[in-house]
Amino acid sequence: RAALADAYQYRHPALEVDLFDATFPNPVGVAAGFDKNAEVTHALAALGFGFVEIGTVTPYPQAGNDRPRLFRLREDEAMVNRMGFNGQGMERVKSRLEADGTPTVPLGVNVGKMNSSSEREAIEDYRRVFDRLSPFADYVVVNVSCPNTPDEFDEGSPEHLRAIFETLEAENDRDVPILVKIGPDEPEESVFDLIDIVREFDLDGIVATNTSTSREGLESPRREEWGGLSGKPLADRSTAVVRSIAEYTGGDLPIIGVGGVDSPATAYEKIRAGASLVQLYTGFVYEGPSTAKRINRGLVELLERDGFSSVEDAVGADLE
Repeated sequence: RAALADAYQYRHPALEVDLFDATFPNPVGVAAGFDKNAEVTHALAALGFGFVEIGTVTPYPQAGNDRPRLFRLREDEAMVNRMGFNGQGMERVKSRLEADGTPTVPLGVNVGKMNSSSEREAIEDYRRVFDRLSPFADYVVVNVSCPNTPDEFDEGSPEHLRAIFETLEAENDRDVPILVKIGPDEPEESVFDLIDIVREFDLDGIVATNTSTSREGLESPRREEWGGLSGKPLADRSTAVVRSIAEYTGGDLPIIGVGGVDSPATAYEKIRAGASLVQLYTGFVYEGPSTAKRINRGLVELLERDGFSSVEDAVGADLE
């Protein structure tokens, strides 16, 4: 890992972001879904990422959907996944974090429900995972927007969201920051309704966005595979959602921007639209191990070009 860090980490004071009572050495993180079971958090930090979000973690192990369930859409620089919350469960993740320790960068924990859970059971699922893993987390993300799990009930209904947030707030003795992850396909009015609930419970931020069910404009023969679409085709849509949230909240609610981040330019677009941090998954798959270093170095150049002294100064610049 020391050799990886020497080759791939890029540090610059302009990249540091203070958020959620933690210091992020740079704003470029790995999105949930890549390191589901906290197996490579230290390696990802060594590769230069400013933070890592593990999960989605469920209370118990589950196999997820049948294979094949992950497809590269090379012509579109995209992927489709229908993993279905496959993972080793919270106890295995907890024991690994205890044995290996947390990485040198902030750690996010993305929590989800079992695929077989009813609406009432789902709330207890979130509580269980939060109780087990929040002591290791710099922030926790409630994932109610995955398109690859059974639709037994409306996970995004105001009543269900209020029940989840009320339960987690009662459990949150350590005041761990709690965020919620939203999808890119929701109407703007629904997004604003969710933000109102987030404000009602004084939650700490939004992750925007999850994968999409849209297939508009794709060229790959794999485009008809069902599941969540990620990568370059999501860039503009997810940035538009980031901008809408930032405008609606007046920039007062922290946003982690996700979707189509694969270059300094795409990361910078989300920052200027209102994202304090960005995440990537598909861009990392296509661009390789030097992705974080290349994006961070390019961000510094873009900040200097536009006269910003830091990433924090550039957040929401396009809204002014």
